Amino acid sequence: MRKSLLAVVLGALVLGVGCHRNTRESAKNDAENAAEKTENAAENAGDKIEDAAEEAGDKVEDATDK
Repeated sequence: MRKSLLAVVLGALVLGVGCHRNTRESAKNDAENAAEKTENAAENAGDKIEDAAEEAGDKVEDATDK
């Protein structure tokens, strides 16, 4: 009976440590994914701003040519 109880307790501890490790790795992966998405969004926003500035410059240029 004692050995069975000890085995159950040790098994629960091992399972708990394994779950903690998976949770930590999952959190790290989630943070990396969030950082990548933020970087992509910033690049897209920068591209849109650059395009808008070029378009505005073209309109000014067209207006001054007339």
